Amino acid sequence: MLTSVFMLALRSVQRNLLRSFLTILGIVIGVSAVITMVTLGNGATRAIQNQIAGLGTNLLMVRPGQRGFGGGGGGVPHFIEADAEAIASQIGGVAAVAPQSVSSATVVGNGRNWVTSVSGSTNQWFTTGNWTLASGRSFAADEQVAGAAVCIIGETVRREIFGGTIGQTGLGQRLRVKQFSCDVVGILAAKGQGGMGDQDDTVVLPLHTLQRRVTGSRRVDTLLVSMEDGSDSVPLKASLRQLLRERRKLAETDDDNFNIFDTQQLAETLSSTTEVLTTLLGAVAAVSLLVGGIGIMNIMLVSVTERTREIGLRLAVGALESEVLLQFLIEAVVLSALGGVVGIVIATAASWALSSVMGVPYVFDPAINALSLLFAAAIGVLFGYFPARRAARMDPIEALRHE
Repeated sequence: MLTSVFMLALRSVQRNLLRSFLTILGIVIGVSAVITMVTLGNGATRAIQNQIAGLGTNLLMVRPGQRGFGGGGGGVPHFIEADAEAIASQIGGVAAVAPQSVSSATVVGNGRNWVTSVSGSTNQWFTTGNWTLASGRSFAADEQVAGAAVCIIGETVRREIFGGTIGQTGLGQRLRVKQFSCDVVGILAAKGQGGMGDQDDTVVLPLHTLQRRVTGSRRVDTLLVSMEDGSDSVPLKASLRQLLRERRKLAETDDDNFNIFDTQQLAETLSSTTEVLTTLLGAVAAVSLLVGGIGIMNIMLVSVTERTREIGLRLAVGALESEVLLQFLIEAVVLSALGGVVGIVIATAASWALSSVMGVPYVFDPAINALSLLFAAAIGVLFGYFPARRAARMDPIEALRHE
């Protein structure tokens, strides 16, 4: 019986294709809007997580001053290399600590010049920032101690300085940074854009090299502290704060003259925010599903009125009320489910295209697609029940007399 009723429902849809299409248009828009909003929201969340992860694994960034991530401030003492050594030796749960100083400079090589960020650090910098080498090597121990004239460059610098020459990789070439020249001993694997701009637009020197030949100061701008996997950041940050207060000789009544920036907490906060916004946008888009459901109920009521004699004839020849009810209910469900399928197809294409335009990854979520289809079918049951019940409760005699 179900097969027969289902086929009758399909034939009813086919008889009025234009009206059926206009009927399911609200469902199509609602389903496609919900899926598109959720998919783009998930993509934005994934992009934020990837950008934060690009800064480093379980990374704490310690900077002087009390101005948040910007750090710094007039009269605030900077860190020194010994601070990083103390953190590595005295605090448990720390995987790596890298002192970092940063300056901006014009680099010249291969007949070209480029203004870029120049960082000075140790080999621990590669661990804290999740950096890998595409080619070449890291700094040797004696190069770090002696402040040798060697450097490792990012992909953007390599492309801008050496990329125009066929077969030129930049490895082993000379690069002038301000007033001194250094040998390129390594090329960083590309990371792309991050929360603070192009991560590949950088030149890395040994810390002592930067201090002696670029800045002329022993200061350290940032302490990069990478936590071990599974470490609890709360007690670790408390221990780190206490150690730095002692080393900076702060009294109990003094405020911290440094700040600790937790990238993991930032990632969680931003992800939570985007998830809330995604849910809100999805809920707003879902309103159009209700509007589509009202459209289905309206058209089904019209259909019941148009087919009054057909209904009366079916009831007169012995059809049960439940069979008539089921017929019209299935017609409503078929319409709404068809709208859900079309909406999923449109949403998939729109999400893929918009993800490329927005520069976020396309994240296919089978759960939201299945849920949207089920919700569309439920809309058909909910809004199709009243017209179906009205048809089932008709008086066969009055229905047959209907003009």
